[in-house]
Amino acid sequence: MTTWDPAPDEKRERPGGKAVVVVVAVLLVLVGGGYVAAHALAGDKVPRGTTISGVDVGGLSRSAAISTLEEAFESRETQPIDVTVKASLAGSEANGSALKPSELGLSVDYPASVDAAGAGSSWSPGRQWDYFAGGGDVDAVVDVDESLLDTRLDELSKGLGTAPKDGQVTFSADGVRTVDPVRGDAVDRDAAREALTEAFLTEDDAVSLEVVKSDPDIDAADVARAVEEFADPAMAHPVTLVFGDSDVSLSPRQFAKALSMEPEDGVLVPVVDEAVLTTLVKGVTTDGEPVDATVRIAKGKPRIVPAKPGVEFDPAQVAEVFTGLLTGDEGERSGKVDAEVTEADFTTQDARDLKIVEKISEFTTRYPHADYRNINIGRAAKLVDGTLLKPGEEFSLNGIVGERTAENGFTEGYVISNGILKKDLGGGVSQMATTTFNAMFFAGLKDIQHKPHSFYIDRYPVGREATVAWPTVDLRFENDSEYGVLVRAWVEPSNFSRQGTVTVQMWSTKVWDIDSRTSNRYAYVPPATRTLTTADCESFTGYSGFQIDVTRIFRKHGQSAVDHTEKFHTVYTPADSVVCKKPGPPPEQDPDEG
Repeated sequence: MTTWDPAPDEKRERPGGKAVVVVVAVLLVLVGGGYVAAHALAGDKVPRGTTISGVDVGGLSRSAAISTLEEAFESRETQPIDVTVKASLAGSEANGSALKPSELGLSVDYPASVDAAGAGSSWSPGRQWDYFAGGGDVDAVVDVDESLLDTRLDELSKGLGTAPKDGQVTFSADGVRTVDPVRGDAVDRDAAREALTEAFLTEDDAVSLEVVKSDPDIDAADVARAVEEFADPAMAHPVTLVFGDSDVSLSPRQFAKALSMEPEDGVLVPVVDEAVLTTLVKGVTTDGEPVDATVRIAKGKPRIVPAKPGVEFDPAQVAEVFTGLLTGDEGERSGKVDAEVTEADFTTQDARDLKIVEKISEFTTRYPHADYRNINIGRAAKLVDGTLLKPGEEFSLNGIVGERTAENGFTEGYVISNGILKKDLGGGVSQMATTTFNAMFFAGLKDIQHKPHSFYIDRYPVGREATVAWPTVDLRFENDSEYGVLVRAWVEPSNFSRQGTVTVQMWSTKVWDIDSRTSNRYAYVPPATRTLTTADCESFTGYSGFQIDVTRIFRKHGQSAVDHTEKFHTVYTPADSVVCKKPGPPPEQDPDEG
């Protein structure tokens, strides 16, 4: 017998199956509708039956609950709390003060308090359940200004014990130093915060606190950790900041003053003073145009003054790069800084290549006391001092010193004009010219222009001296060597008991050993006598003029053979005597004339 079994998709569903589906669907619709209605009813309201620090806000919308809480706490925020702090030893005095919560650094965060109590719209089943079945008393959320609270507690604890002292780590040019922590007496901050917050929320008008033995926040272990993890590594090696093609290397002795360690959450954290670091960087760079390298004399030796690139940089970014390098190992303490850099035309290496390594000449002259000489010679020396001549460059005394004016720092003194003495601004500067000429002479540099005084002044080397006058009469010479030449000049002023001195040095690499030979004086010419009736007449006793020759002898440095010689011929005119007379009366007029 064959039995027919229909295919699954041809089987008919039993009548009861459809009914079950319909019933389930209807129930889901009814439940869903109720859930939606419950959500709509709860909204963003605070769960029913809720109080916040005793203030009933149950069933209120979020905004209404915030307003209600603000109104209720308005009186509490202005109600002082009597805070008493006493020492732990019996019989000790206590300090106290009535302080408003705001003066203690306490305030209620109303939105956060309402949210913490369960306000806020949500489709979460738990939220719906909390609204209808939740509730209860919760504490308001209190914000505490820890710094202000600490200040108040310190004030109230004053005189009731010795405050604990945190351990410290400090930096100096000599390295890392530590200060040991000290145990002391203090109010327990956590207990005080809790007690004061509770008094604020419960409207308690009095709180009693006690000063007890207390450990500092930064103890010996914190100090040791700070030294090991930061301080010692930071001060171990230089840090190099790279600006374009220029490296700015800062030694620990330099950047120590930019470092500190401050307490934060119970540990010491590194702090880099951005302003101090910026000052250090600007000390080896410039904000504008770059500065060429040069050479100066320090402690009796030539020193290279490095070039300074012109750099524009972000101090915050420099501080960030610098800080990141401080704990690196040697060889890993160099970092590139984003900056706009303009390099100097004359670099540090160019300065080194000048080979200014030794003193090649020095000459000193003396002058009798006069205030105007101290002022004028001193001013000229200051302007000449530090002049750097590269190979082939020319020195001009007038070009360096400038016009002798009051604005340029000069005063009136005696000068020689047209063969006689008279007063004018800059008198005495020829002393600087003569001293510089002799320093040039013995350095073996090339004479370009020099003019001896018209008549001889006996405090100068005869035949080896020079005068100047703005702007026509100048002292000029050339650095005809392959090395740089640095000119140093200074004055030791005169006073009533001693003469003044002016000294000029030349520094370079020595090429020549120079000797000088002076002939006898010859071709004497006796002085004349002038009688003057002008108001600026100065009496003077004259002396004869003469001629003289000076020979400069060149030998290559360290050799005895003469390489060549140079002759300087000088003609001194007589220094005429000057007799000053008052002008006589005008001649009488013949009454018949006119």
